Amino acid sequence: MATSKMVKVGAAAGAAYLGWKYLDENHAVGADIELARRLTTMRTEIAGHHKNGYNCTKMWYTTLKKNPKKTMLLYLDEKVTYKQVEERSNQVANWLLSKGLKRGDTVALLMENRPEFIISWLGMTKIGVKVALINTALVKKPLLHCVKISSCSMLFFGTELASSVGEVMPEIEELGIMVFGNGRDACDFCPVADEELAAAAVTRVSSKLTEGIGMSDVFGYIYTSGTTGLPKAAVILHQKMFAFGALMANGFQVKESDVVYTCLPLFHSAGGGLGVNVTIYTGCTMVIKKKFSASEFWKDCVKYKVTVAQYIGELCRYLILNAPTPEERQHRVRIVIGNGMRPEIWGEFQSRFNIPEVGEFYGATEGNGALINHCTTPDAQGACGRLGTLLRKVMGVKLVKFDVVEEEIVRDPKTGFAIECGPNEPGELLFPIKPDDPSTAFAGYEDPAATAKKIAKDIAVKGDQFFRTGDLLSRDEKSFFHFVDRIGDTFRWHGENCSTTEVTEVMAPFPGVQEINVYGVQIPNNLDGRCPMAAITPTGGDINALDFDGLAKHAQANLPKYAVPIFLRIQPEIAVTATMKHQKVALKKEGMDIAQVTDPLYWLNPDSKTYEPFTPEAYQRVINQQARL
Repeated sequence: MATSKMVKVGAAAGAAYLGWKYLDENHAVGADIELARRLTTMRTEIAGHHKNGYNCTKMWYTTLKKNPKKTMLLYLDEKVTYKQVEERSNQVANWLLSKGLKRGDTVALLMENRPEFIISWLGMTKIGVKVALINTALVKKPLLHCVKISSCSMLFFGTELASSVGEVMPEIEELGIMVFGNGRDACDFCPVADEELAAAAVTRVSSKLTEGIGMSDVFGYIYTSGTTGLPKAAVILHQKMFAFGALMANGFQVKESDVVYTCLPLFHSAGGGLGVNVTIYTGCTMVIKKKFSASEFWKDCVKYKVTVAQYIGELCRYLILNAPTPEERQHRVRIVIGNGMRPEIWGEFQSRFNIPEVGEFYGATEGNGALINHCTTPDAQGACGRLGTLLRKVMGVKLVKFDVVEEEIVRDPKTGFAIECGPNEPGELLFPIKPDDPSTAFAGYEDPAATAKKIAKDIAVKGDQFFRTGDLLSRDEKSFFHFVDRIGDTFRWHGENCSTTEVTEVMAPFPGVQEINVYGVQIPNNLDGRCPMAAITPTGGDINALDFDGLAKHAQANLPKYAVPIFLRIQPEIAVTATMKHQKVALKKEGMDIAQVTDPLYWLNPDSKTYEPFTPEAYQRVINQQARL
């Protein structure tokens, strides 16, 4: 009898195990439970902070109390403690008050990576001033546009960028904006605030200045390119800045004892959002690098005893292309965290550099949701996130069919609702906007029309709303999500979003350009994204009407480096749709392949920095990665 009972118990246990194994393998139940465990803390914190008026300043003071003497920032050979950041940011706050800045005003911050960047925006938040984080690569019209749409009272910039600011200074003065520099570089067109800042009081400003500012209030703006052409100002709430840090800490287990290496721009959501705020959230140490250097990356990791390093996909590829060094395996890095790690190099990256874990995530600066993939096993390599059946149901995340030609969500003709994708079927990723859940809020942009375009309605039921990511992803049989492509005109190159409209607006007025169609193309053997290319119809169809050298100089002087078209295709006329939209599908498919394109092709030779005929020899240089694009 006992034996029979044991057999039944064993059989039941075996059946339970097999059932669990089936659910785990086919529905990712185990992964869902672990992810839910990690993110529940963050969601609970956000919900609680909405009730008690929490904001970025309070997050700072919560951490400051832990260990004020601890080093917060490492930059070159400079060490800045939490207490020193407190005092120096107080000086910024008191100085701004002396200049008449008040709660609700905006300051545009334009500065390269250095401690003063973080200290400056922290000081601004202490008096309730909103911060517009300006891309340091912008010049002329795009730079002026970003300053203008922020409605800022002051532009505070690093004097290392004085030449860029100087070019638009007359227009900024006409807007009545105060302008102050900070830094050691020469600047002869506006006051440099260093002496005044050094003399300002280090005492903490009154907490009444931020009283009532909560998670749903605006922290500031981070700029993102879109189909409107010029950069859009994405509204960043205090909740978003808190969530940046909480996601890194809870999603990827970053702790107070970690040293985080950031060589990504601090004006972006990766470096300035995730990197800075996980430092403030946990109380860890942050290493600031002015800019990425493949030859110095691992040396820095060894020097500063880095345990967590941030990346974007292209950064990883550059590291792999770099010659081996002893430091690449002598470091203490236990996890790299970022987005865009290419599946083709993922395994090699972890193996060559001895990286146990990868924290890959998917998300948009202005978005209301994210996917994460804490990769600790080979089967997780190549994915940007994982959501099993359970979490997809609970969170309401949708992957819906998308017509790439008409550029619209495919809907069921009977119900009018979106059609969800099956396994391995590309579709647009949508995150729900739930009125009763503040963690799903979408703050949008300063432009209401741009905000409206990012919201999809009546997706699953009448009246629902979803944030449109503008990206195509697919989900495999194990519930791993994989990035496929960006929707529409915006594409990624060198880790930056390139707007075809912005490029068009700069190049179309150039003499000899009758019409221009800008798009992104894939270069064989190149993993940097899609390269900027333009199809141009010269005035009267005469190629001699184009001054290629002048066009190259014009583009490089007026566009960020990553947005300058590398290839030109000269066409007698630009093909358009019935609705007068430029046709890009065929152009993208043919790309810069000289075997497929019969039109004359030109390229921006990196040696001469001008447009020259794209010869078979030049084509081989490009696809063999012998030309640095």
